Amino acid sequence: MRVAKGSVRGGLLLGLAVVVALAATGVWNPFPGLWDWVDRSEPISEPDVVWQQRVGGTPRSVTIAGDAVVVEQRTRVEARSLATGAQLWERKADWAAVAGGDRDPVVAVGKLLVKGYELLDPTTGVTRRRDDDAVAVWTYRNLLLDARCTDATDCTLSAWDPRGTAPLWTAFLPGVHSGLLADNPGLRGTRRLTATRIDDGVAGAEAAPPLLGFPVDGRVHVVDTATGRVLQNVEPGREERLSVVGGRLLRITARSQDGTCYFTISARDSATGQEAWQQAGINLRTADSAGCVQREDPQGARNVLIGVAPDGREAVIDGYDGRLLWVGERGTKLIAVDDRSAVFRAADKRSVIARELGTEKVLWTRQASGKAGAALTPYAAVVADEKPSRLAALDPRTGRELAVLRTSANALAIGSQGMIIGEGREIGYVRFGASGSSPTRPPGDGGNPGPGGPGPGGPNNGDCGPKGELCPDPGGGKDG
Repeated sequence: MRVAKGSVRGGLLLGLAVVVALAATGVWNPFPGLWDWVDRSEPISEPDVVWQQRVGGTPRSVTIAGDAVVVEQRTRVEARSLATGAQLWERKADWAAVAGGDRDPVVAVGKLLVKGYELLDPTTGVTRRRDDDAVAVWTYRNLLLDARCTDATDCTLSAWDPRGTAPLWTAFLPGVHSGLLADNPGLRGTRRLTATRIDDGVAGAEAAPPLLGFPVDGRVHVVDTATGRVLQNVEPGREERLSVVGGRLLRITARSQDGTCYFTISARDSATGQEAWQQAGINLRTADSAGCVQREDPQGARNVLIGVAPDGREAVIDGYDGRLLWVGERGTKLIAVDDRSAVFRAADKRSVIARELGTEKVLWTRQASGKAGAALTPYAAVVADEKPSRLAALDPRTGRELAVLRTSANALAIGSQGMIIGEGREIGYVRFGASGSSPTRPPGDGGNPGPGGPGPGGPNNGDCGPKGELCPDPGGGKDG
């Protein structure tokens, strides 16, 4: 029996009309589910992630903040549940940065060229504190700093507990550099090693170092983050660059002679200005090839510096006392470093190796190509490789696999229980350890351990920073 085309068309139209009527009255609406099916993205990794979501725009930064994931985009910021990926809140903002540790995170948000900022609860988006005058904000795990200026040569720097309501201290600076705007503008410290497919901010906020160097009108003002005292106000010489690392002010001299650059590092005591140590012949990669002019901060992390010895071998230097904590073999390439360990590509370009700083102890070795990159965070070492594309999260002390993914996505953020990966507008959460195991929590809630041993504050197993500033006072007082 043949069915007339008109009757079929009429039946389809009638069915569609019924569906539309049901959807309009709220009885049954198939369209959201149908659109979700049409718009569903391919998984961004294998094995699949715990959840995968498409955010409103390409992320500029992603940070795990307690039970939330904060996604900074060009003109807005949003937070998503770490457990499910569901959106928790969204705000219009030109910049966002997370301060605090796992238990007390806050999100600072603001607009470019507009004074002030708000501190939001990462889970609810509720404003915890509002400021209408600050021109710059710096975020750390244990501290938040802001700067406000009554005029170009009269500025106040204030330190806050991440969730505090009154400043811990204030300091006066004779102005701020014109570039010190919005969140985490550059100070005189170190430059991180970078790696393809690993975001520069993958580790999140770090603990505030004992000293910070603020560039103001060609000079560097050295501020003690525990007390707010401005310890030094130094103008560099014509061939010098100043950098504050490991509780020391470094005067790095690059002198052009015989067609090459000759380098000298002089580390000064912050209280007295006296020389604490000196190294000659180590190239900290601060100068370009045009007359040895130094335009970059030295490479490094936390309290350590990365340099190149005269024979071409890379070295890691303790910023506090000048010790050589690691010197590579010929052909090796350093790809990640922190206060505890160094990760480098072997000379044969077939593996990456992690070694404990200050000792000859090899922590772990992993097969990898000559293009593998890495990053060290308090919770995991991340290794990115290609051909085939892989992301691996490893226990930083043992090399135990926490997660191994076949993916071309980037590692965006690392937390205590997992990591966020992303590609374009797609982000997803990978939980560490199929059996529920997770890396050991680092000392001081992911603080800033000292390299290779205690500082002058007494024995602290290398976990309290060069001044012991990251450990509680034995008498029960709170560390500033």
